[in-house]
Amino acid sequence: MPWQEVSIVSQRREFVLLASREGANKRALCRRFGISPTVGYRWLARYRAAGLAGLEDRSRRPLHSPNETPVAIQAAVVEQRLACPAWGGRKLHHALLRKGVSAPSASTITEILRRRGLLDAAESEQRRAWQRFEHAAPNELWQMDFKGHFPTGQGRCHPLTVLDDHSRFAILLEACGEESHETVQAALSAAFRRYGLPRRLLADWGSPWGSDPEHPWTALGVWLLQLGVELWHGRPYHPQTQGKDERFHRTLKSEVIGRRCFADLADCQRAFDAWRDLYNLERPHEAIGMKVPVERYQPSRRALPERLPAIEYEPEDVVRWVDQNGWISYRGRRRKIGKAFRGTPVALRPTQIDGRLDIFFCHQKLASLDLTEQTELKPVHNVPERVSTMSPV
Repeated sequence: MPWQEVSIVSQRREFVLLASREGANKRALCRRFGISPTVGYRWLARYRAAGLAGLEDRSRRPLHSPNETPVAIQAAVVEQRLACPAWGGRKLHHALLRKGVSAPSASTITEILRRRGLLDAAESEQRRAWQRFEHAAPNELWQMDFKGHFPTGQGRCHPLTVLDDHSRFAILLEACGEESHETVQAALSAAFRRYGLPRRLLADWGSPWGSDPEHPWTALGVWLLQLGVELWHGRPYHPQTQGKDERFHRTLKSEVIGRRCFADLADCQRAFDAWRDLYNLERPHEAIGMKVPVERYQPSRRALPERLPAIEYEPEDVVRWVDQNGWISYRGRRRKIGKAFRGTPVALRPTQIDGRLDIFFCHQKLASLDLTEQTELKPVHNVPERVSTMSPV
């Protein structure tokens, strides 16, 4: 399968940056990007010889030369600001350095913007430092959510976003026409094929990955569990649990959605693709030391299997099949597991407490069952207690 037609140069950039990481499996990346090893190594060679300019079909003029004057440097600052109106002095400073421009300090850039009338004083006053927490490595946790939908010329767009917690790398930014299980699963499957499987996904209680704390499992969640991906749900009414993805949504709205009108979903996707490249490959991120996300991200070594793996349990487990209404029977009693699990086997395992069993689906504990009580079992689900349980930065 050749390079996709949309953003072909940006795909080359993402490929070579990921393939240049220490320990990267270059042949696996070639397969995930749909190119032959010959093509992949050719672009790596051009990148090593000429940098990002070597990936262009046509040569580009450099943004800087030794004879540039301070006036030219100020012009470069203004040009970068106009291209990225939401970026402040620190982001512009690091972005210009990456482009080879002898950028002045962040405070000097801020003063240049102020003199040119390119600063919003009210917005600057609202910016403050926050204490942040993150997972220690890429793919330990992905945050997933839908950005609030907005109108287009032919309906509404529901942006689906997936963000790597450690690197802030935007795994997925998809312009969807609705928020169904089928749409999300197809988008996640494409992301898994390119970037591999994460250890866990964090989502809210919205459809299609949740319903409410009493009915936490959906068909999408069951599919993820079969792939070996844990599904965590944020604390109800606490969107800060997914703070990084929420912040990503604010940036998306500020830099893309709030700045133009869109004809249709295809128009939205073109804008999303271009901005995602900017966000992942060029935009310095303050929370990761002004690095760009691709410098901290590398794909998961866990590849998406061609088929769902068989569900297997230990020989000592008691296995029961969930019926079409979501129930199992054990020792003459019927217990509800949930319709999302219908037609699948679950395992009942004794605990150290006499008469108490734990009920598992794959690796996930679904519930605890006390045979000495007559009450219906209560579901168990993953809800992070606090955002601060993650490692502080």
